[in-house]
Amino acid sequence: MASFDFIIVGSGALGTFHALHAARAGKRVLLLEKDNRPVSATVRNFGQVVPSGLSGRWYEYGRRSLELYRQIQQEYDITVRQNGSVYVASDADEWQLANELYDLRRADDYPCVLWSKARTLANYPALRPEYVQGALVFPDEISVEPDRMIYRLISYLTTKYANVTYRNNAAVIGCESTAGGATVRLANGERLQAQKVLICNGSEFRLLYPDLFAQSGLVVSKLQMMQTIPMPEIMLPGNILTGLTIRRYESFAECPSYASLQTPDHLVELRKWGIHVLFKQALDGSIIIGDSHEYAAATQTDDLGFDTKDYVNHLIIQEASRIVKFPVDQIQRTWAGFYAQTTQEIFEADLDTIHIITGIGGKGMTSSAGFVEETIRRLFN
Repeated sequence: MASFDFIIVGSGALGTFHALHAARAGKRVLLLEKDNRPVSATVRNFGQVVPSGLSGRWYEYGRRSLELYRQIQQEYDITVRQNGSVYVASDADEWQLANELYDLRRADDYPCVLWSKARTLANYPALRPEYVQGALVFPDEISVEPDRMIYRLISYLTTKYANVTYRNNAAVIGCESTAGGATVRLANGERLQAQKVLICNGSEFRLLYPDLFAQSGLVVSKLQMMQTIPMPEIMLPGNILTGLTIRRYESFAECPSYASLQTPDHLVELRKWGIHVLFKQALDGSIIIGDSHEYAAATQTDDLGFDTKDYVNHLIIQEASRIVKFPVDQIQRTWAGFYAQTTQEIFEADLDTIHIITGIGGKGMTSSAGFVEETIRRLFN
């Protein structure tokens, strides 16, 4: 029976960054992926790494993640681009919150700057002047290409570290603690042994420990997203976040004026579907636009459906066209993404030598790299 120090189940961002930090700690690591390649939350998002949107420890993990992304990019191209994040305020309330977060982050020595309406439009002429009140900018933040980053990261990991083995098409259907550590059983009947096993299962709750997940309080969020045809004539660098984002992200919820924030009538229907409009331009000039949020309990994820709702996409496009001048309705593809989340920030369970970490929610791309350093220290002292 093949033996390792550490077996990780799931090669999304959370699992793969655990593999990276364990490898750096000198552990013999096996990273297992049930599919031919990662196809879930890590590849279905915007690719925005935005600590500015987070609070508490996740904000700190996000700042550390920026350092790690840049370190790796210097050695291996994982598609990191440092073009910053821009929060565009559309009314007086959002502009007030932008100013208050500016004060908070300046106090943290986190680089940021306020742009006037004129400067915002000068830097982003694709924005509609009637939408823009001003912008809060975080120049150190980065973008990655979500449909490429994780595959490049796995390639970097297995190229640089001889102590890492990666196997795809390796679904784990059993896992148990043993006297010497833990054993996992693959769908093909193969058994593998390790000192410790970590399960980063995303929103897959049926293959392992279904009873535990049924009682976990975890929910799954379904997001609808879309991508335009290539528009190389449009210049939209960085992470473009809007007034709806200011109204949604937890960092702004810490600001003094947030408690008195009112929802304008034209945003009521958008809020019903959890819509906040973001833009991220891909390398080919196409623009990713989204997103929405629908929720279901861990035991009822099928209720979310495999389809996308045209009505919800219409709402997103309608609001996007209020923000930018270019034809946002020239869509080449749409998709649904799914991620697990919990009211407890993240779900963690220790089952002797088997550990489960999932439910990181929308924080995964931003905070995983920094967060898992702490996990590896805890698991291996």
